[in-house]
Amino acid sequence: MTDQVEPSTRPGVYGERVAAVEPGGVERIPETERHGSPVQLFWTWASPNLEFATVFIGVLAVGAFGLGFWQTVLALSIGTALGSVTHGVLSARGPGHGVPQMVLGRAAFGFWGNILPAGLMSVTAGIGWFAVNSVSGAFALSALTHLSTLSSLVLVVALQIVIAFFGYNLVQAFQRYAFPFLAVIFVSISMVILARLDLGTSASTAAPGSFGLTVAAAFGYVGGWNPYASDYARYLPKATNRLVAGLWSGLGLFVSCAILEIVGAASATVGMVGSDNPTETFTGQLPALLGDLTLVAIVVGGVAANVLNVYSGALSFLAMGVTPSVRFRRAVIALILGSIGLLVAWSGLDDAGQKYENYLLVMAYWIAPWLGVFFTDQYLRRRTRIDDLLYDRRHRNWAGPVAMAVGIVVSVALFGNQTDYVGIVPTLVPGVGDVTFLVGFAVAAVVYTALFKLARLGSVVRSRG
Repeated sequence: MTDQVEPSTRPGVYGERVAAVEPGGVERIPETERHGSPVQLFWTWASPNLEFATVFIGVLAVGAFGLGFWQTVLALSIGTALGSVTHGVLSARGPGHGVPQMVLGRAAFGFWGNILPAGLMSVTAGIGWFAVNSVSGAFALSALTHLSTLSSLVLVVALQIVIAFFGYNLVQAFQRYAFPFLAVIFVSISMVILARLDLGTSASTAAPGSFGLTVAAAFGYVGGWNPYASDYARYLPKATNRLVAGLWSGLGLFVSCAILEIVGAASATVGMVGSDNPTETFTGQLPALLGDLTLVAIVVGGVAANVLNVYSGALSFLAMGVTPSVRFRRAVIALILGSIGLLVAWSGLDDAGQKYENYLLVMAYWIAPWLGVFFTDQYLRRRTRIDDLLYDRRHRNWAGPVAMAVGIVVSVALFGNQTDYVGIVPTLVPGVGDVTFLVGFAVAAVVYTALFKLARLGSVVRSRG
């Protein structure tokens, strides 16, 4: 069978084979290669969040920010819901276009302007998030086997890279079969910890703005998946119901994240066992057998998250316009990003908690302006076909990167609120918390609308001239 296809269509025959390396890079998936059903998106997005990094968000809200339990539940629910809704909307476009999320963004950012969000995505996903989850998996494996943390890290990373290297079908199979085990373990954990919930823990020691910080952190975690959305819906048949695809994606995120974040908050009210290993601190309040099974689940959940991180990180790198001539270019980039992520994770084994808090907020800082541009462009082009723009290197739309950059700079300068930088507004009014992501979304949307319409007006004037 020949591989001679249109330049924008993925070459090679892949089908539903699990033990095969996915060919190509970020090309459009041909209809003959489409398979699967929308319900698979539930475990695709639930499995990677049934892990310790999700639990730790709730721990931060009570243990670091000082919120009371019910305040934490409300803040976590708001932030998680916002990120889950946007994720569902983005996933719904996957079957129709058959391309990765960052390629879809080329309509709003232009072919070369797309380097800004795609570059940030490849770094934060393929390296940043990869390192975060590798660290939690390494801590859990070390606690379970008593291997050194570094040895455990190398083993965890190796498994993650292998799965991501093979590609989409193996990634989906891993998420599907990991889900029942992870669900049973974390439901059991939830029952034990919620039964010990201490509502006597008050919010009297809460730092100013803690509620807003918790909302932002929760959004940063869930919204961190948004730039991956259509990556895992693009293989579904084109006739797939968009509403159903979006619903399963959003529910997978919301259910898994909201429950585990709340369980993390509950565990912090109980008083956890002190340890230099944060996973041991969490499992120390569980019965011995369940504690050991939980450590296994943390490793499996970390792998489930990171195969998505390194897979999508590779797609985003290629979406910047990089076109290696190798047949399995996505697989090669995944291998490279995973190796770099190992080094970053190694450097982050110390003081993981503080670094994680800052990382969540930084994720929200750039993703919200990106969403502002993407959704605004989608609305403004709602009656326009965009498929022809996605692989056209001549397509320019500088309104996108300019609006996103303005949204990031203005929102962070005025409202950023983390340990490394505090903006003008929270310095003067500490109780405002961190609303950077909301301001960034709004600023980027307004600036993009103005620049987009100005460019359209200029085009009309030139054509009449």
